[in-house]
Amino acid sequence: MKSSENERAGGPADELPAVAPQLRSLRRRAGLTLEAAARDAGLSPAHLSRLETGQRQPSLPMLLALARVYSTTVSDLLGETVADGDAIVRAGDMEPTRAGGWTYWQSGAPGRGMQALRVRVPYGSQGDIVRVHPGEEWLYVLHGRLRLRLGDTTHVLAPGDSAHFDSLTPHRLAAEDHDGVELLFVHTLLQSPTAALCLGPITGELP
Repeated sequence: MKSSENERAGGPADELPAVAPQLRSLRRRAGLTLEAAARDAGLSPAHLSRLETGQRQPSLPMLLALARVYSTTVSDLLGETVADGDAIVRAGDMEPTRAGGWTYWQSGAPGRGMQALRVRVPYGSQGDIVRVHPGEEWLYVLHGRLRLRLGDTTHVLAPGDSAHFDSLTPHRLAAEDHDGVELLFVHTLLQSPTAALCLGPITGELP
């Protein structure tokens, strides 16, 4: 399946300084013209050119499509070199981090294009914070029930339920029950600072 060509303005070009030249280098290494690579990835040549010059930041689906075209990995596209030992994260190494009343455990290796977390959300914590930030998010409810607001729609997710959405959609998360909720949470780091731990900027309250 070809990736969407929907263009969305990214952040400053210096947020991912290695991506643009890496995209161009890998295309040339694959012996593909701009037109051929764009066609195979489902993009326009103009959009791929903007990705290669840093005028646009690639979404995760775009990176996946380009990685397939260039017969490589997303990590290679991002210019990452991750040691083999970093592939495994032991339970004893997952130190909790607390921010805004939530508790986070890093569940993935650092330096990746995605950040994996286990998150504990207490009842009544941050329920009024609306998050809007570039990237994509996937979450899976482990325990408890989650109240997820996406735009103007509210969903209640039970254990075993999941959600996958564009992080530019205004969203807020809250525990539905007094016992709180625990989630597996994955989001892309393409334009989101790791230190923010998925909190995103506070943009106000949804009605």
